[in-house]
Amino acid sequence: METSMDIEEYRWKEVNLPAPFKKQLEPELERETGERRRGRNIMVSVDHGPQSKHAFDWAIAHLCRMADTLHLVHVVSNADDEVLYAATQALMERLAIEAYEVAMVQTEARIMEGDVGKAICREAERIKPAALVMGTRGRGIIKSVLQGSVGEYCFHHCSCPVVIVPPKESGDQSVI
Repeated sequence: METSMDIEEYRWKEVNLPAPFKKQLEPELERETGERRRGRNIMVSVDHGPQSKHAFDWAIAHLCRMADTLHLVHVVSNADDEVLYAATQALMERLAIEAYEVAMVQTEARIMEGDVGKAICREAERIKPAALVMGTRGRGIIKSVLQGSVGEYCFHHCSCPVVIVPPKESGDQSVI
């Protein structure tokens, strides 16, 4: 049903998305090969919170184009937890459907195990996305410095551009 892999303490499970929403490996028509069909890889770090959904919506609205592939990544502490896996798979299926309906992009999804920041950076290194999009809790600078921030870790350690989408409550103040 799902593929589970172990490589250097790097475990993941592929999420099987419904056929119309996952990336198709071969072009449907012969003329669709070459540069015309090449899109970018856009990676979005998702979880079950509203800030993650807001970041996903932002990526769909502002970043994705029709030929792009959207890579949804969720990191858990234990990939063998079947309840969490089922809930995350349902979330990713809903997001894949929405991505296809709104932006006509194909989607791939992966549930990974480990330290969140490190796992996201490893996945970004594998995918080599045009951008990594992630949400933020909006805790403020003092709490982020004291407790640490996944977004800050990824910003400093990922080799790709990182877009940290502020919470909705920030409004126009969050526009850079």
